[in-house]
Amino acid sequence: MNAIKVVEEGYKRETPNFRVGDTVTVNMKVKEGDKERVQAFTGVVIGRKGSGTRETFMVRKISYGIGVEKIFPLLSPMIENIKVIKEGHVRRAKLYYLRGKKGKAATKVKEKAFSETQQ
Repeated sequence: MNAIKVVEEGYKRETPNFRVGDTVTVNMKVKEGDKERVQAFTGVVIGRKGSGTRETFMVRKISYGIGVEKIFPLLSPMIENIKVIKEGHVRRAKLYYLRGKKGKAATKVKEKAFSETQQ
């Protein structure tokens, strides 16, 4: 088990603190032929799974009326950066119930209220 921890230490990097329910933009490197570009994927985090180097998170967005979900490895070298746009206030670990919602309700998550004492 110690050998696994030693190998995982080399893959650590700075990641932003985000939770399930937050709206994030994931900038991912995409290779097309010999060119490489950055593509943004903006949506609501509906789940996180795993720990350490194997941790993944699932982001859901509505694109032209169709729900699109993508699973990203947290420490993938193909992810350029992750930016938190809005913090959501949810009481679930997985937001799979958003799959059954239609229209505007499919992306609505309560926003976290900030008070002056929290800052």
